[in-house]
This record gives sequence, structure tokens and C-alpha cells, in this order.
Amino acid sequence: MKEQRIKLGVNIDHIATLRQARRDIDPDPVAAAQVARQAGADLIVCHLRRDRRHIQDEDLQKLCRLKGETHVELSDDPKVIAAVLKARPTSVCLVPERPGEVSTEGGLDVVRNFKSLQKTVARLKKSGLEVSLFLAPEAPNVRAAHNMGADVVEFDTSDYTAAKTKPAQKAELERLELATYMAWEMGMTVHSGHGLDYHNVTPVARVPHMSALNIGYSIVARAVFVGLKSAVSEMRRLVD
Repeated sequence: MKEQRIKLGVNIDHIATLRQARRDIDPDPVAAAQVARQAGADLIVCHLRRDRRHIQDEDLQKLCRLKGETHVELSDDPKVIAAVLKARPTSVCLVPERPGEVSTEGGLDVVRNFKSLQKTVARLKKSGLEVSLFLAPEAPNVRAAHNMGADVVEFDTSDYTAAKTKPAQKAELERLELATYMAWEMGMTVHSGHGLDYHNVTPVARVPHMSALNIGYSIVARAVFVGLKSAVSEMRRLVD
């Protein structure tokens, strides 16, 4: 049986990063979300960080009122969780967050933080949200995610995207394929993301049982030269 078309999640954080550089009203991440959807994005993705370095609470509320799916990344922080629950997105992904980091640094330690994360997953699911966990593609992580009731796992592809040689890339892709199959066998949906760009995305999009790819920085960077609509459309073609 042919698998469903893979979803493309477009992360618009760096549209807001550019706006926040001047604390102005442009470029508007909500307008960016609308352009991205018109160009083929299935999910609009954003990360409400503790330091509010890019997406703001007001942005999130507006994004969640738009037609279509809004997927929010967040840390296991009570104040951030409260803000996200108020906005009511379609789905959420719990991610690690360290003060001062340039970007998310690896997946959650779901084994060590099992009890606290399980409690948060249950709270988010009780509110009617689809819950994902951002993980390194390893068997213990998949089992822990399943045992704590996650609907979705999003695998961190940064080791794959950082691989410098063909053998290293192949090994990381195989690691991703094994973890994806395991999660699928357990009944969880599989997403992937982090560091994916126009040069490395296609092999990940071809992984069996992969449901969605969440991509942001490379699309926004490309948009500087060709415009956001063209940048999203180009990525959509590569994912397909």
C-alpha cells in the first residue's frame, strides 16, 4: 500500500528573529505563515522560547487562529506551557532548551526525565493536543516515548546533517530508518527535523514510515534570495 504524502512543516521562527532585531512590526510571522501555506506547507511550526527571542505570545495566538495546522515547540516549563495552552495550537513538541544556546542542542533525555515528562505529556494530551517529543533516534528513547504516551516522535537529524562523509551519512540514515520503523511498529507517528536543507533532505524524505519533516532555517535563508513562496515551493518539490 502506498504511503501518504509526507507533510512539510515550515518553521517561521527566523522571520520573527529578523523582526525582533529592530523590535518592529515587519516582517510579520503571521503573514509568513500564510505565504508558506499557499506555497505547500502542511504545518506551520514555531518555538515559543522562554527568552522570547523570536516568536512572541501574541504571534502564537494569531497563528493558532489561522486556518490549518499550527505545531508549537516548547520546553517543559510551566509558564511556557500555560501560554501555549491558552493559544491552543493543533499539536506540540516538547524540546530541550538551554539558556544561551544558538539552536536546540540534541534531543530530550527522556530516560532520565521520564516522570516529569510523562506528567507534562498527560497534561497536554488532556487539553486535546497531539504531543510529540524531540529525540535522538535511539531505541531506548523510542520505548520511553511510547511508555509515557507520546503520540508522535520527532527525530533529531543533526547527526545526519553534520556527517562529513558518505559512509557517515549512510550510517546516520540507517540509524534514523531503524528508529523510525521501531516507532511506527509501536503505533507512533514519526517526524524528523534539525539541520535539514535543500542538499540533504531528500534521503530523509524517502525513509519508510516518515510522516513529516519540519524545516525552518534553510527555507528562511533561501527566501532572502528567491522569496518565501519560491523557497517553500522548492523544498516542497524535494520532499515529494
